[in-house]
Amino acid sequence: MLGAFICYMFVVWYHLGYWISFALAILIVGAFGALLDWTVLRRVIGQPQFAVVMLTIGLGAVFRSFASITWGSEIYTLPTPFSAKATRIAGVAVSHEYLSIIAGTVLLCAALYALFTHTKVGVAMQAASQNQLAAYYMGIPVKLVFSLIWAISAGVAAVAGVLLAPVSLIDVNIGFIGLKAFAAAVLGGFGSIPGALAGGVTIGVIELFSGTYLPQGFKDVAAYVVLLIVLAVRPQGMFGTVGRKKV
Repeated sequence: MLGAFICYMFVVWYHLGYWISFALAILIVGAFGALLDWTVLRRVIGQPQFAVVMLTIGLGAVFRSFASITWGSEIYTLPTPFSAKATRIAGVAVSHEYLSIIAGTVLLCAALYALFTHTKVGVAMQAASQNQLAAYYMGIPVKLVFSLIWAISAGVAAVAGVLLAPVSLIDVNIGFIGLKAFAAAVLGGFGSIPGALAGGVTIGVIELFSGTYLPQGFKDVAAYVVLLIVLAVRPQGMFGTVGRKKV
C-alpha cells in the first residue's frame, strides 16, 4: 500500500518518471521497514510468534489510517508505460500491465532465490530465522540481519504494490491482497520461493475456476478454503520440508 501511494505521489504530484518513482518507492519503503524494525519490532525478538503477528496487525491498521489522512480515501490510478497496450498471444489479447506483473514476479523470485541460496547474507538470514540463539553464537549479527530482512521485505512489498496498482487501483485496502499471498505461501511451503510462486499460481487458477463454475461468492473464499485444507492435510505445503529434532 505505501509503495503504491508513494510511487503515485512521485509520478502524479511531482511529475517524475515512472521508473525513477518506482526506484524511489522501493528505497523509501525499504528504509522505512528497517527503521520500523529498529524502533518497534526489535523489542519483540525472542517473543512468541503470536505477539509478532498481533503487533504487525496493529501496525497495519495504523498505516492504513496514516495513508487515509495523507492521501485521502479516494481511489487512484497509477499511469505506467504499459497502460493501454496489449499483445496478442495465441489469438488472445494480453494487457502489458499483466505481462509486467508476470515478468516482475519471475525476476523478483529469481533474485530472492539467488540471495537466499548463493550468498552468505542469505544463509545468515535463514540461520537467524531458524534459530536466533544458535545464529548469535556463530557470530551472526542477528539484530542487523533482522533489520535487513525487514528492509528487503518492505522493498518487495513496495514492488508488489506498484506492479499491482494499475490493475487493482490504489486505495488504503490494497494491502489486504497479502492475505491471499499468505495462503499461497502456505500452499507452496514456507521457506521455499519456488513453492510460493507455484502456490500463487495455484491459488489464482483455483479462484478463476471458482468464479466460473461455482455459485457467486465462492471466488472470494476459495483461497482460504484451500489454506484450511492444506493446514489440515499437509501443513508443510507442496515444497516445504518437515523439521525434525533429535531428542
